[in-house]
Parts: sequence; structure tokens; C-alpha cells
Amino acid sequence: MAWTRRAKTSQALAMRSRIILLAAEGINNKVIAARLNTIPHTVGKWRRRYLELGLDGLLDEPPPGTSRKLRDEQVEQVLTRTLESQPEAATHWSTRDMARATGLSQSTISRIWRAFSLAPHRAETFKLSNDPLFVDKVRDIVGLYLNPLDRALVLCVDEKSQIQALDRTASLLPMRPGRLVRRTHDSTRHGATSLFAALDARTGRIIGQNQQRHRSLEWRNLLDTIENNGPAELDVHLILDNYGAHKTRFIRNWLAMRPRFHVHFTPTSASWLNLVERWFAALTEKQLRRGVHRSTKELKTAINDFIEHHNRDPKPFIWHKNADHIFDSVARFCKRTSDSGY
Repeated sequence: MAWTRRAKTSQALAMRSRIILLAAEGINNKVIAARLNTIPHTVGKWRRRYLELGLDGLLDEPPPGTSRKLRDEQVEQVLTRTLESQPEAATHWSTRDMARATGLSQSTISRIWRAFSLAPHRAETFKLSNDPLFVDKVRDIVGLYLNPLDRALVLCVDEKSQIQALDRTASLLPMRPGRLVRRTHDSTRHGATSLFAALDARTGRIIGQNQQRHRSLEWRNLLDTIENNGPAELDVHLILDNYGAHKTRFIRNWLAMRPRFHVHFTPTSASWLNLVERWFAALTEKQLRRGVHRSTKELKTAINDFIEHHNRDPKPFIWHKNADHIFDSVARFCKRTSDSGY
């Protein structure tokens, strides 16, 4: 019997299986008990169970206690109310409100919601692009990620504007065993800076500049840095969003005099296509969100140190989905949105 040989079979089930196998050979209960280091009464019990119920008889019986009190109809009622209705004078259900409405306990409501992965108190945001050239732009940019051009430099560029230099109004309370680090909810502002950054899609390296403002002049300063520090023999493909400073006559004239620079605009409301946004998220998570900076100088130093540390061992962000997979995902999401009834 396979149960006696499976590594994950419980010892008790394996013992019962061996009892039945030995019994099938015509061995009496006392001999079986001696071989398996148990008592004849146990051997007889499992032989009787096997004769009555077959293999199911070798499984443990349900534990003693009260029978299940929660009916399927009650679970369905909770799910229906949660998904298809709202409580009076509220936008979403709480466990207390649902318990009062259904007559069940609050802990029962919590168990049902956990079992079906429901969290009425949580919400996420989304934004669908209405760019008429959405399909063409997605194919263009994703093509650069998945099929890099020969002898070309692909840079994902953008600016993270108005990064605040924040200092807490009281000292941090450090982390200790069993206690999280604690900080004041309010802060003192000491100015701001804007970070212009270009991410090399192939290597993951960052070119970054801190600027006080984020106009087309500051944007051209980054373009000048790219031109002066990049390989002169390579075409440069810039992936960027539709911010007004990227499209001024000042910038268009600069690009017109440099034919090796090619611009690829992301669709409107689709910044997720720009890989530098992922790097900005890492900067925020690891340095800015919990950082304490008492001046813009301290803030710029922290940002520059983060860039230097990143560039010592850069790791590129790998794009996996092709354009058709993205369109399929968007189509499914649009269908769910139109079918939601809201």
C-alpha cells in the first residue's frame, strides 16, 4: 500500500496500513501487535474499521464536539451583502455593521471575509489612459525594452519634483525588541529640490541632477549632461512623459539640432511604462520617506549618495510583458469596470 511508503504520510496512518497488509497475509492479531509494537486491541480495531469502511476507515474520525453551526445560506448572505450593498450612512461595511445586520458575531464575519479575501475597508486607485495613440506608443516603448536597438542608448528620463527637506519636530524613538521605531506625525519643512534623472535601460545606471526648479531650462541641462557624457557614436532614445517642459519650442529646437536624439512619449496617464518611475519608488522607499533632512543641502547630499551607491552595482529593471499581454490585461480591466454597475 502506497500510504506505508509516502514520506508525508502520518505515522499513525502508516501503522494502520501495515496492520491491514499483515492481516491480508493471514497473520493473527497478537503476532501483528508484537511486530508493530502495539497491542492486539488496536490491531482488532483497525481491522474492523477496514472491513466496514474500506480505506476511509483508516482515517481519523471527526473530533468530538458540537456540529457546525454556520450554514451555507448564512455565508452566502454575508457575501451578498458585502459585495452588492452598502450599510446605511456609510460607504462600506465594517465587521460590527455586518454583524448587526446578519445576527452573526463579529468574529464570524471576520472569518468569512478572510476566507474569501474580502477587505471592505481597503481600496486601491487606478487610472486608464485615454490617449488616442495608446496602442502605438505602448508597442513603441515596449519594443525598445524587449528588443533593444543595436548601437543605441535607451534612457528612461523624468523629474521627481518638489522633494521636501523634512525634519521631525522631535527626535526619533529608536527601534527596540518588540517595539517599532517611532517618530512624530508632524514635521518642519526646510525647502525643496527637484531631481532630474535618466535611467539606462540596459545597465540600470542613473544620471541625476538636483535642480531648484523644473522648467524646460532645467530639463535642457539634463539633456546637455547626457550629450556630454554619453558615447558620441550612439543614437540616444529618450522615453519620457508628456509634461509641458518636455515639449517647449526651446527643447524642440535643441533636439532638431541633434538628430541622433529620438524621443518616445509614454501615453497620457501611463507613467508605469517609464522604468525610471520604478527607480524613483526605490529612492522614496529607501531614502526619502523616513529620512530626516534639516536643509536642502542635506537632502541633496542624501539623494546624491543614494545615486552613487546605486551606480556602484547597478541592476537593470527587466521588462517581461509584451504589448499584446498588456492590451489583454487592459481589456479585461475595462470589461470589469464597465460590468461593475457603478
